[in-house]
Amino acid sequence: MIIAGDIGGTKTNVALFENDGRALGRIVAQQNFLSGQYGSLEAILREFISSHAQQPVTHACFGVAGPVVSGRSHITNLKWLISEESLAETLKLGRVGLINDLEATAHGIGELHPSNLFTLNEGVEAAVGHRALIAAGTGLGMTGIFWDGQRHHPMPGEGGHLDFAPRNEREIELLRYMTEKLNGHVSYERVLSGMGLLNIYSFLRDRKYAEEPAWLAEEIAGGDHAAAISRAALSHKSELATLALDMLVGVYGAMAGNLALLFKPFGGLYIGGGIAPKILEKLTDGTFMRAYGDKGRMSWIVESIPVRIILDDKTALYGAARCALCSVT
Repeated sequence: MIIAGDIGGTKTNVALFENDGRALGRIVAQQNFLSGQYGSLEAILREFISSHAQQPVTHACFGVAGPVVSGRSHITNLKWLISEESLAETLKLGRVGLINDLEATAHGIGELHPSNLFTLNEGVEAAVGHRALIAAGTGLGMTGIFWDGQRHHPMPGEGGHLDFAPRNEREIELLRYMTEKLNGHVSYERVLSGMGLLNIYSFLRDRKYAEEPAWLAEEIAGGDHAAAISRAALSHKSELATLALDMLVGVYGAMAGNLALLFKPFGGLYIGGGIAPKILEKLTDGTFMRAYGDKGRMSWIVESIPVRIILDDKTALYGAARCALCSVT
């Protein structure tokens, strides 16, 4: 049995896979946990195994939302320290893999059926080459995926913390607003993520671009900020929410285009994370692709690259399980 996990700042997804030592088998158990309700990943694993593991676990790998250095990681948006050593002790294994969650998602792309992908841009379909991945959710991740002529190799990084680069007057005003709010550095993650949508919304509200409805202020105060704003925007019930989502999607497209220029991923640029499938209607209205392709003399390059949205929220699990099986850590 393989145990694999996708460890995020908001939720932790854990699954057991069957395997024959070479190929991934079916998922035999899967469970989501609210990360903030647990003091550690080890606590989640103990609970999961006591409920689900009918056979001994032989392989394990976990994709985590944070940089992994020397087998250890501090989750960026959660107060956890995770180490391969501690996980191996908990699972009673000689070795456990710990990789970045975007790296896990990148490994999982090869496990996806075409029906799990939505094509935003056909590009040159026959092209083979590097890939790239950008994923906005609780935070923001980016990675290049190197093609060596036979297989793809993800290159983990922390691209979500690149300096936010505004493209027009409103985004310049947003940068000034966020610089003052944060008293310093403004990364893309602060604008392009769940918390980023709330930051954009707050900026547009505070700068009087539109009025905030009382019912929406109540919803935002009571729970999932990004979900409340997205719902209001997609249902066209709030001008302020509509403006906020439109601005976020423009930033998303522009940064995806930057990534396309950086890696020239003719094997495909993939959009992962929890936000994209939830706002698919908005991503297909042209806002994203206009910003993506607005690269001046290099527009023809990015427009020739296939752009696909990952619809399967278990992609990082597949990738982590693949890494566990192949000992790719």
